[in-house]
Amino acid sequence: MEREWVVEESVAVEAGPRAVYAAVADPRRMREWSPEVFAAWVRGRAIVPGTRFVGFNRLGWRVWFTTCQVTVAVPGEAFAFRVSSFGMPVALWGYRIEDIGGGDGAPRTRLTEYWEDLRRDNRGAAFVSLLGKLFTGVPADGRAAVNRRGMRATLDRVRSGVEKGRAG
Repeated sequence: MEREWVVEESVAVEAGPRAVYAAVADPRRMREWSPEVFAAWVRGRAIVPGTRFVGFNRLGWRVWFTTCQVTVAVPGEAFAFRVSSFGMPVALWGYRIEDIGGGDGAPRTRLTEYWEDLRRDNRGAAFVSLLGKLFTGVPADGRAAVNRRGMRATLDRVRSGVEKGRAG
């Protein structure tokens, strides 16, 4: 099987785009949704392009952190951030938010989470891939499958939380 470099998953949420955006556009809230993230430290209060944060992750007994920078923050539309390790690109994570409306006029939003592995595009790719395997226990060619499972869990939790009114 050929290695996957890009993965995305989507879910329909019975809520408006702004409520969905509020749920996913603050890294401090990601521990509510993600099966891997257990904490985030954000520099500053506002989450805008350029905001830096550190995500703390867990997979089984393994614990690691990632350094991140917000690249896109458009309320009701999109949120994305780049992940790096030792200054080398690792991945791009993001959310696309699309108003798809309900047939009865009720709000309905398509939330798409995506991940792109950036390790193929830098000189330190082999080193960063080795670090990734050591810290997470997941080889680089298995990361897409792990992320796909995590995305499905994350999106299901976001959908459930937003629909129950826990978005804001």
